[in-house]
Amino acid sequence: MIMASTTALNSGCNVGGVVVNRNPLFLRPSSSTLVKQSWRRSPKLRFTVRASETHADGPTKKLGLSDAECEAAVVAGNVPEAPPIPSKPAAPSGSPVVPSLPLSRRPRRNRKSPALRAAFQETTLSPANFVYPLFIHEGEEDTPIGAMPGCYRLGWRHGLLEEVSKARDVGVNSIVLFPKVPDALKSPTGDEAYNENGLVPRAIRLLKDKYPDLVIYTDVALDPYSSDGHDGIVREDGVIMNDETVHQLCKQAIAQARAGADVVSPSDMMDGRVGAIRAALDSEGFQHVSIMSYTAKYASSFYGPFRDALDSNPRFGDKKTYQMNPANYREALIETSEDEAEGADILLVKPGLPYLDIIRLLRDNSSLPIAAYQVSGEYSMIKAGGVLKMIDEERVMLESLMCLRRAGADIILTYFALQAARCLCDENR
Repeated sequence: MIMASTTALNSGCNVGGVVVNRNPLFLRPSSSTLVKQSWRRSPKLRFTVRASETHADGPTKKLGLSDAECEAAVVAGNVPEAPPIPSKPAAPSGSPVVPSLPLSRRPRRNRKSPALRAAFQETTLSPANFVYPLFIHEGEEDTPIGAMPGCYRLGWRHGLLEEVSKARDVGVNSIVLFPKVPDALKSPTGDEAYNENGLVPRAIRLLKDKYPDLVIYTDVALDPYSSDGHDGIVREDGVIMNDETVHQLCKQAIAQARAGADVVSPSDMMDGRVGAIRAALDSEGFQHVSIMSYTAKYASSFYGPFRDALDSNPRFGDKKTYQMNPANYREALIETSEDEAEGADILLVKPGLPYLDIIRLLRDNSSLPIAAYQVSGEYSMIKAGGVLKMIDEERVMLESLMCLRRAGADIILTYFALQAARCLCDENR
């Protein structure tokens, strides 16, 4: 028996990817070397194999043994031993000694290592999930927006192209345009909104010429073009005129589609505008142009920095007669049902983080893609907290975006798109 064992020993063995060398010169009886001989308990040879140990002349190398030779060594009793069972880590001094709780399920088991946490992660975040809102103006220079650190009114001929190029470099290939319109072009009926040589159509044509595969979303609403600062035409008694406004919005959507927009996005909250815009687009041959409806847009206080960026604050009153009451939940289902029936392709909730329950409500009640708008106020609060060192800006940014995805958003309109995408690309390197 000993002779058979010695023969197997001299021939070597590859066990579990770790090789026991066949050369007896390497079988030094030592507890700290690659192979350990144990004669006291059995006449058979036993080895302890440590993957981390190497020979003096370099790492252990495979010897080209067949499976049959390796199995013969094991059958003969020369079973290589793996490293010893690790000792149980010691608890800190003073820890109470208690019996184990009789738990059949311990959820922490699935969170105990980075590999397990990654394997069981239910929600992912990718640059492909982002739509990058960009402010544009007629000027050549990029103008900083004070209330939104890191954001600019971009010159449509230069800064816009550069910002889009940066975004595409990190995987963000969808943008939405918001124009700062000169006051001289604003009017009570917002006619500049459908000027086919206006700022937005020109910018779309320029972008499509440079980046044909760029996905361009546009905003369909009158407030940037209205001398009253409202999303619709204002009657002399202050009432926002619904049907007359929808007529203007249809012309605006057609002008944007003709310029090359991929998705038109009515944010006005007029009744019936999705169906009217769908019919208008189809009648002009733009059946391929999608509609992302601002389905649940609330009359929120989180929009302040955005309105400053576009100089589109209402000249009087507020927008509560057409935007939704922040106190309402079920009403979002009414808007969802109407927009689906009228032909919307994407449903959007605005704002984002304060309205996670509404995002989940739409997700659970519609099979259409759901968008969330992380609005200017949300962005500016995170930026301010970061500047004041009250929070870790980068981590809070990514967590907030992940929460929007977890709630059910397929895409997120966010001013963090470029910054977040860069962070995600760095994590994946």
